[in-house]
Amino acid sequence: MTSDPSLSPLQQQAKDWFTRLRDDICTAFEQLEDELASGPHADLPAGRFVRKPWQRNANLQPPQWNEKLPPAQQVAQAGPFKDGGGGEVSLMHGRVFEKVGVNISTVHGVFAPELRARIPGAAADGRFWASGISLVAHLRSPKVPAVHMNTRMLMTSESWFGGGADLTPMLPNEQDTQDFHAALKAACDESDPAYYPRFKEWCDNYFFLPHRAEPRGVGGIFFDQLNTGDVEKDFAFTRRVGQAFLDIYPQLVRRHMQESWTAEEREIQLVKRGRYVEFNLLYDRGTMFGLKTGGNVDGILMSMPPEVKWP
Repeated sequence: MTSDPSLSPLQQQAKDWFTRLRDDICTAFEQLEDELASGPHADLPAGRFVRKPWQRNANLQPPQWNEKLPPAQQVAQAGPFKDGGGGEVSLMHGRVFEKVGVNISTVHGVFAPELRARIPGAAADGRFWASGISLVAHLRSPKVPAVHMNTRMLMTSESWFGGGADLTPMLPNEQDTQDFHAALKAACDESDPAYYPRFKEWCDNYFFLPHRAEPRGVGGIFFDQLNTGDVEKDFAFTRRVGQAFLDIYPQLVRRHMQESWTAEEREIQLVKRGRYVEFNLLYDRGTMFGLKTGGNVDGILMSMPPEVKWP
């Protein structure tokens, strides 16, 4: 991976991890495409990811970071901030995955005034640096659950990690739910036994549609502004979440992807997807963050399903 001299060692490690995780996820998902042998779409070609890079003001020089200083001093001495950086959208339309996007980005700039009060360390001048990965998968089969995962590092005059993963079954399946949660709990427990109940509750509260008084799915974990004072521990936990997702989700896909389904089950899936759209457009903080910081619009809205219905 290419080293960026403007980044501190920790920032470079975070950026490299998100890129490597993206590569591993894309490889695993393409393998699932190759393995499909039965079902309504087995005669279609196996899908492959198409990658599209994007940049924000590519001609601007990024700020210089000095990790030997505390975060607030790093920002103060980093030089003038202008919107810059970029990322890469990886999108696949396949025979298992009707639509899946795996995005990575590393960006810097200045938060809009209306965002600064809500983001730790941004109130004074709004300068920020952020790097992360974001994934949303919508499957052809209504028997395979949709899924979302993201992890990120963000720096203002403070620095922290955030992210999580949550599952949205189209049709109820208790075993899938239990296995998904067990994988995330194991990742949490390795860092701190208090994390799983705390982050599970956070996820349940966050991925909820107030206007319908119902959850988006069966949950998972969600965490934000994780800064225990031990950055290596926080970064290690963030990596564990990404690895846990990579380990468990392909297992759930393999469990069901060869099964047939009915037109009625497909209809249930399309209506259920409508709830996904409603949440992401009305409540999702990641969508708001991306749109208000000049992110790639197609990448931000890649979470939208390719086909959806409202009753």
